[in-house]
Amino acid sequence: MDVRRVVVAAERAWDGARLRRARSRLPEHFRIEAYIGHGGPRGAVVRGRVLDNPVASEAVDGEGVGAAVRRTLRHFLTNDLPGVPLEVRVGGTIVDTVTDAEGYFLVRVPTTPEALESPWTRGTVELRGDYRGVAEPHTTPVEVSVPPAGARFGIISDVDDTILQTGVQRVGRMILQTLTGSSLTRTPFPGAVELYRDLTAGVNPVFYVSSSPWNLHAFLVGFLRHRGFPLGPVLLRDLLGTWAGREQKHDRIREVLDLHPDLPFVLLGDSGEHDPEIYADIVREHPGRVLAVYIREVRLDPGDGRVEKVSDTWGSDVPFVLAADSDAVRRHARGLGLL
Repeated sequence: MDVRRVVVAAERAWDGARLRRARSRLPEHFRIEAYIGHGGPRGAVVRGRVLDNPVASEAVDGEGVGAAVRRTLRHFLTNDLPGVPLEVRVGGTIVDTVTDAEGYFLVRVPTTPEALESPWTRGTVELRGDYRGVAEPHTTPVEVSVPPAGARFGIISDVDDTILQTGVQRVGRMILQTLTGSSLTRTPFPGAVELYRDLTAGVNPVFYVSSSPWNLHAFLVGFLRHRGFPLGPVLLRDLLGTWAGREQKHDRIREVLDLHPDLPFVLLGDSGEHDPEIYADIVREHPGRVLAVYIREVRLDPGDGRVEKVSDTWGSDVPFVLAADSDAVRRHARGLGLL
């Protein structure tokens, strides 16, 4: 039995029943949640979700565990709104779209490079017409990251166990930290903030690509801001996925490389899950686009051989570095002239 498909089916059935009950009433907390977008020579990509939920509270210093748990649960217990007509405007170009069954929208805006301001272009997402009694205007700003002309390369980075101490291999601990922590209390790896600041050097764009669900987008952006990491798009996935499966990390990385064809990239991940295999696929698919691959060693059993299966067959043209810490990455990156 495919457990994921059973869970997806149950979720669809629940959503269908909930929507049938709610169809006749006005959404009480209609809001458009726009995620950080990114743009380049081939246009801009804007994502988001439309929900019938109030905005979750901001984390505050000294708050109790109960407040953190309630906030986290609000991020996951959402009333998503499907079929919402929207208008996305970036760089003077307008694209119409409609939210999917989970309330998400994804738009590729065919702007010109001249229409995008660097390092950030401000756009809007707004309700187009009427939706279940909700009428215009309902407008949400969206920030689109645009690499400046002086960018030498881009950075694509995982989040969990790459910059954020999560312990993905200890599932119980990971869930407990997710529920009880906040953007103010979660801890980055030592030296990671300084390393990423130096890699970006104020001009090189960074893209955070993670297998975490979109429900954690606000938390992760808050964590990046609070700890002083350079800000960039945070590309996540749907919690359960669709009948076709979960959105693959490969696809989000390919999207970044496709939208920014003039930039080479540095890839940073960890050994806890599948980053070595995913990055190996990307290097093979995109010759000449990757300058180096850095993998933070976080395995509970470093002798399991998983990473070595990748590194033993690695070509010599792209450095593959299994690093114990941020300092090891820094030393190698400096030797390549990346810092």
